[in-house]
Order: sequence, then structure tokens, then C-alpha cells
Amino acid sequence: MKAQVLHEIQPIENRPLHYESVPDPVPSPSDVLIKIKACGACRSNLHMIEGEFQRIGLPAKLPIIPGHEIAGIVEEVGRDVKKWQMGQRVGVQVLHDACRRCEYCLTGRENLCLSRNVTGETVDGGYAELIVAPWDFIYALPDNLCFEEAAPFFCPGVTAYRAVKRAEIRPGQKVAVIGIGGVGHMSLQFAKLTGANITAVDTFEEHLKLASELGAESVVLASEFGKLADRFDVVLIHAPSQQAVDQAMKAVKRGGTVMMAVFGDVSVNFTEEHTIKGSVIGSRMDVIEALNLASQGKVKMKWQAFRLPEANDVLLKLKRGEIVGRAVLTP
Repeated sequence: MKAQVLHEIQPIENRPLHYESVPDPVPSPSDVLIKIKACGACRSNLHMIEGEFQRIGLPAKLPIIPGHEIAGIVEEVGRDVKKWQMGQRVGVQVLHDACRRCEYCLTGRENLCLSRNVTGETVDGGYAELIVAPWDFIYALPDNLCFEEAAPFFCPGVTAYRAVKRAEIRPGQKVAVIGIGGVGHMSLQFAKLTGANITAVDTFEEHLKLASELGAESVVLASEFGKLADRFDVVLIHAPSQQAVDQAMKAVKRGGTVMMAVFGDVSVNFTEEHTIKGSVIGSRMDVIEALNLASQGKVKMKWQAFRLPEANDVLLKLKRGEIVGRAVLTP
């Protein structure tokens, strides 16, 4: 098969992904082989490629095929797989698998499993034509979603859904969403479903235009956010910067909640009974619940399609803030 392969950690400007032929993956008895139709391009893919995840041991191997939000068709099933059949439309999320035995797995929090595998970071991912995945960690696609729209629900969709759920937003609350990118534009929509009043914050006018189209009551450039008189019950952070965290802490009410749905080294100073929460991708049930809302048309994924050979260029556009919504690679 053809795949985009990372052999060496480098800045994306150096075009570190190599589009080349690699052996087809072979499913184990409990695996499903999937023909990939679409794979989202995530900022965390970019962070891994450029070496920002090396301090936590990622990527776990080199060479590696990145990509962790995948939609495709079942091509082959292992002999022990009972649930899936050839030709079914399925997806693979960031959480490739988990141990299934620890306290986290047994309580429906397998996204916190200490032995979890991460698609495209510890095992080969979706910047390719084929992928294998455990039968119990893949998901049926809603009939009303095309592959390109469905794929990003397996990272920004589920990540946003879990972050909003954990933030425990109530009807009528004032909520700020900082960073209207792939995850942020979904968080905005899930937060709207709670009945909250949403303010969208971003550094790019085009992203704020999207926020308005998705129903944000107000939009504001990040440079002007600190000048608002309002203080917010909940602030969701989807911009990986210390500046965004500092803005959130100034904007949240005393006793309010800040949801840190970002990855990176940031410091938080809170002295007014704030609740600081984190959120990590999502469990299998989170994926199912998010897809169910998508199947009902209650949330929409904004996406742009590119060909798989363009992966380096697409990630460079993402780094420059030139992608509105989610970029999706198609083999």
C-alpha cells in the first residue's frame, strides 16, 4: 500500500513525511482490516512530527505512519471477529485499544488506561490506504455522513464532546470557547446544545466567521478578549498557548470552571475557587454518543478534503492557521 511515513523528527517545513510503498498490514485473529477512505489531519499529528511529544515518548517508534481519525470500509476480518462484515462503513479513533482489565477500562474510562495504544503515535495510523484495528475499538458510521465528514468525529468530535460533558455546562450559562479550530468548532456546537450562551474567541477572522455560522452569540478576536466586561461561568481552552490560559483565568468568574482541552506545558494560577479540569480524547461510549448526535444532524463537521500525497503541505497550512474547520486526507 501507499502511506505517508515519518522516518525522522523534523519541522514540517522540511517535508519530513515520505509518500512511499510499505507492506500491507495483516490483521490478527481479533483484528479488522480497513480500507481507508478519509483521515483527518490533526494538530497533534503536527506536534508529534515536529518533536513536541518526545518528552512523553511519542512517537513510540520510527518509522511510523501518523493519523488517528479514520473512516473507511471493512476489507477483511480476523477469524475470531463476529461483529463486523466486509463492506461495512466504520471508523477508528485516537484510542486504538486499551488493556480492558484495569480500573479505568472496567469503569468506562478506557481513554485513561495506562496501557492504551494511540493510533498513529504508538501504532501505525491512518495516513495510508489500509489500517488494522481491534474489532472492539472500531465504530459504525452514521449513514448520513460521508467518509470525509465522518473521519474527524474520531478526534475533534469525540474530544470536544467529552470536554463539554466534563465541563458540566448548564442552560443559560455564559461560556467562552477559546480556539475555533478542529476541536473548538465542535465544542462550540456541543456547548450550544446545553442551552448555554456562547462567545467564540480566536486569532483569525475566518475562524470567527465560522463560529458565527455555527451559532455563537458573539465572537471576539483574542487580542480584544481581555477587554470584555463579561466574566464567564465556563471557559473551554482549545488553543495550545500560555496566553490562552492566562486569558481564560482572567475571564472566568469566581468559582467558575476552566476546561483545559489542550496538550502542552502551561501554568495555571487560581485563587478564586476556580475548578480546573482536563479532558483526554474520549471513551468508546463518548464516540458512540457523539456520532449519534451527528446522525441526528445536531452538530456539523466543517471539513476540507485534500489528497494523501499533499500531507506535508496540509500540515504546514494547519501550522499557519490557514485551515478552517478540519483538513481531511483522502487516499
